[in-house]
Amino acid sequence: MAQFESKPQILHRTAQRARYAESIERPYEDSDDRWTTLEIETPARAEARPLVVDLDGTLIASDLLIETAFSELGRRPHSLFEMLRALARGKAALKHRLAEPVDFDPGMLPYDPEVLAAIRQARAEGRPVYLASASHEKLVGKIAAHLGLFTGWFASNEITNLAGEKKAAQLVEAFGERGFDYIGNDAADLPVWEKAARTFAIRAPARVRRQLASKRAEIEHLPCPRPGWRTWAKMLRIHQYAKNALIFVPLLTSHHFTMEALTQALLAFVAFSLCASSIYILNDLVDLQDDRRHRSKCNRPLACGAIPLMHGVVTIPILFLSAVAIAAMLSLPFLGVLLGYFALTTAYSFALKRMMIVDVITLAGLYSVRVIGGAAATGIMVSEWLLAFCMMIFMSLALIKRYVELAARRDASLPDPTSRDYRNSDLEIVAALAAGAGFNAVTIFTLYISSDAVNELYTRPHVLWLIGPLLMYWIARALMLASRRLMDDDPVVFAIKDRVSLITAGAMALLVLAAI
Repeated sequence: MAQFESKPQILHRTAQRARYAESIERPYEDSDDRWTTLEIETPARAEARPLVVDLDGTLIASDLLIETAFSELGRRPHSLFEMLRALARGKAALKHRLAEPVDFDPGMLPYDPEVLAAIRQARAEGRPVYLASASHEKLVGKIAAHLGLFTGWFASNEITNLAGEKKAAQLVEAFGERGFDYIGNDAADLPVWEKAARTFAIRAPARVRRQLASKRAEIEHLPCPRPGWRTWAKMLRIHQYAKNALIFVPLLTSHHFTMEALTQALLAFVAFSLCASSIYILNDLVDLQDDRRHRSKCNRPLACGAIPLMHGVVTIPILFLSAVAIAAMLSLPFLGVLLGYFALTTAYSFALKRMMIVDVITLAGLYSVRVIGGAAATGIMVSEWLLAFCMMIFMSLALIKRYVELAARRDASLPDPTSRDYRNSDLEIVAALAAGAGFNAVTIFTLYISSDAVNELYTRPHVLWLIGPLLMYWIARALMLASRRLMDDDPVVFAIKDRVSLITAGAMALLVLAAI
């Protein structure tokens, strides 16, 4: 094994060890009472100062503790209690508990190009480069091995959380005070920056920038894009708010157009939108690894690192509590519907979406709950015909969504999805189920317009029969486009953007108005 030219020996307990790819005289064993001899080059005799790079928020635009925690919760929601017990023993114990996620792939992490460029420049100058992280040694080791850019690395273990003062002390012990340059990003790096010869910062919050400026005169801030309102709008999925227009359906079908009812429906729309955004963020945190492997979802702000994971975590309760406040102001029945929607969607994110067919039934139910929410907010009774129609039409759309996902995997010769209980060979049966559910919706609609209830609401109910062919055309066209690989990942979003779909919806609306 290659050794450094100058070799003073330093003894480190395993609880405080630093791993070096080229300087370990013998491998360590995971025992607190073992001693490990490391041979390192002293900074005074080195040809160039080492560059030390932080991991979370610096080398990667992510946080491995948050990633691994939500990944574990997504697979095993009941593991929350195990995590809390581990956290009671300290942050190091929690990181050790989460150190072996089943879906961890260092190749999919959002690495920062500026930091990678700084590392490669240092290597080109002949300088040693070290990775120093508060993340667990098993994860740090995998990342270092994947990149192949580091002389060695420092990391936390089951006993020691290598952050803040502990990281600073470890680096000073290894390289001496002012014996290394350091790139970091957050308040935990302030003690390390104080001991470094040169300080580099990236993604540092304004408060950290001020604190760092008060301690160090020369600071180099590496450039990085800051998330703007468009990035936040993408994370909140504002374009998905169109789905919440279903809240107005009871108002339209009952012809109950009053200012009070419209105001109540509008407030319900806002509440559902805020609640939905909180769940979208939660779902993104759970699905980080899967999203990064997806052809389009990899560009979601949390998956690509455009917005820090902690910002997403903090945003969830703010949005949810705001939605609850608006719902409570409207009525207790509506609050109950909203809480039920949140509970069902959370169950979907953590468990139900991994169950074959159960997932699409749940999605159809979530769309129908929006209609029920609109009825609860305005005090309008919703008919069984409407609920049955909603369940069938949205069951069809949910199945088309699964069809598009499976088709993309089959076309790319990817294996069966691990996060869904479907196989690529299910493609044809999923298409058949989607067609069956869609045309069942048309059948329910025709039965409804044949009922006595329609004669009470419409003066020319026979006009409504013209909607049937339009519905059949739109459903058949959606299936054909999905088969031709021309359908968006989300059929509802596709319908909102598709010109033919909008024209079809406009024609249906005109027919309803003509029938009144």
